[in-house]
Amino acid sequence: MATWAIGDIQGCHDELARLLDLIHYDPARDTLWFCGDLVNRGGQSLEVLRLVRSLNERTVVVLGNHDLSLLAIAERSEQDQARVNPELRAVLFAPDRSELLDWLRHRPLLHADRALGYMIVHAGLAPRWDVAEAERIAREIETRLRASEYRRLLKQMFGNRPDAWSPKLRGIERLRAGINVFTRLRYCDVRGRIAFAEKGPPGTQRPGLYPWFEVPGQAKRDLRIVCGHWSTLGRFAGLGVYAIDTGCVWGGALTAMRLDVEEPQFVALKSDRPKPVGKDID
Repeated sequence: MATWAIGDIQGCHDELARLLDLIHYDPARDTLWFCGDLVNRGGQSLEVLRLVRSLNERTVVVLGNHDLSLLAIAERSEQDQARVNPELRAVLFAPDRSELLDWLRHRPLLHADRALGYMIVHAGLAPRWDVAEAERIAREIETRLRASEYRRLLKQMFGNRPDAWSPKLRGIERLRAGINVFTRLRYCDVRGRIAFAEKGPPGTQRPGLYPWFEVPGQAKRDLRIVCGHWSTLGRFAGLGVYAIDTGCVWGGALTAMRLDVEEPQFVALKSDRPKPVGKDID
C-alpha cells in the first residue's frame, strides 16, 4: 500500500500513464495525490480527466489555476467556448463534459493527512497561515464552489486585487484572495503581497520578494507541504516543503513522490516534449 504525490500533468496523458507503470501503481492498494493543473497545454486534457476520474476512491486531486480556468470558461457562452484552444474545446464539447466538469468542481483546494504527516496544495500558503487556518479558508472557498450559486464565483474569481490575504476581507475579494494564494502563489513580500508577474527560479526575483516558503516569520506548521505550480523552481525539498512540478509539459519530467516511507522517494519520467512556442509559463 503506497501513497504517491504526482506533479502538474497539464494534459500530458501518455506521460502520466507511463509514470503509473513506472511506480507499479496498483489501484486496489495504492493512493495517489495530484497537485493540480490536470489540464491545458499537453494536448490530452480530456484523456487526463477521464483517466484520473476513473481511479479509485482514495485518489486526491487539488485544484490548480488551469483547472479553475477551465471551469470558468465552461460558464461562458457556447460561442466563446468554441474560441478556446482545441485541447480545452475537446473537454468543453465532449459527451461526458458535464460529468467531468462537475467532478472537477468538487475537488478540494487543500488536502491534509495528519497520520501521514503531509498536506498538498497546488501553489502554496500565505506566510502567516498555519495548517488549521489554511484548512478553514480552503473549506470556505470549496463550499462556495460546490454550492448552487457557484457560477457567480467562477465569473468573479479572477484578478490580481487584492494581492494579499487579510482576515478582514469579505465577499468576493476574500474568496479571490484565497484562491490566488492556493493556486497562483510563487513569490511575495514580507506582508504577503503576491508578485504575480514573477515566475522565474529563485534569484531572479526583484529585491524585497521571497519564495513564499522563505518569507521571514513563517507560521509554524505541523505538516509537510507538497505543492506544484512552479516549474522553474523544479524539484525542491526544504523548509518542510516539497515542490514537484518539474515541467513535464515544458520538456522536463513528470515526478512522483512517495509519501508513506521514512524518507520521501522520487521517481521522474523524462518528457520528450519541446517547450511550446510562444507560450509563457504560468
